[in-house]
Amino acid sequence: MDWDKLRIFHTVAEAGSFTHAGESLNLSQSAVSRQISALEEALGVPLFHRHARGLILTEQGELLFATARDVFGKLSLAEARIMESKDKPQGPLKVTTTVAFGTLWLTPRIREFLDHYPDIQLTLVLDDGELDLSMRQADAAIRMSAPRQSDLVQRHLMTLHHRVYAAPEYLKKYGLPKTPEELDRHHLIAFGEDTKLPVETINWLLHSNADPARPRLPVLQVNNVYGMFRAVLSGLGIASLPDYMSREASNLVEILPELNGPTVEVYFAYPEELRTSKRIAVFRDFLLRKVSEHKP
Repeated sequence: MDWDKLRIFHTVAEAGSFTHAGESLNLSQSAVSRQISALEEALGVPLFHRHARGLILTEQGELLFATARDVFGKLSLAEARIMESKDKPQGPLKVTTTVAFGTLWLTPRIREFLDHYPDIQLTLVLDDGELDLSMRQADAAIRMSAPRQSDLVQRHLMTLHHRVYAAPEYLKKYGLPKTPEELDRHHLIAFGEDTKLPVETINWLLHSNADPARPRLPVLQVNNVYGMFRAVLSGLGIASLPDYMSREASNLVEILPELNGPTVEVYFAYPEELRTSKRIAVFRDFLLRKVSEHKP
């Protein structure tokens, strides 16, 4: 099987379209399409169902993609191990975490890390879903819960506490609630149904000291904590947010400090096979140092 065509097929299957794959490979859409057609002709089976909205793998395509993903994952790991046989940590390092934590906490600190380790090619994947580390979708992850997979090495980073916050602009317009009961008269921002958070009572603020006969209805629901954070900053209303956000944004005001929301345990995780990786080790130690420096 032609390796170049297999590489192009792998990229197309991940991208879901010839156009996006071409952008990643620096090839034209027509060139990518020709390579896939040639591969399908050589194998004698179709690999994709072609639709107006994109490409869907056929059964044979799924089989080939699973094999190709495994092959290229092992090649990437071999390359990383070869690179790390040298003295300095170097080579590619892909780290995934949530949109909010990655945007507000992690990315502002990355410059310092890369100043220390300029030979590491760092990629951040910000996604509220969990990428599969065992399938090498990323090398390491910062997760908002303890990893469940037994083949992952994990290190606890910090504990996040959900508190109640508002913007000065909102409090100036609507006043400061002095008791939890007064939240009945305020604009509350809540998590939407599709929110991916490892917390059962994410909308605890809607029920804290609330009158059962008069349920609190949020002025806005958002399925992403970063979106809630931005809505609070705009002066729209009051929300429960993890406390690290108030340390990263100077214009958040904590209100009703007697109310304590759920806690979230944050972990750094990576596959067992990368336990000896120098890139993983220096990034883990960097995270632990930054967490220690910024403890409240």
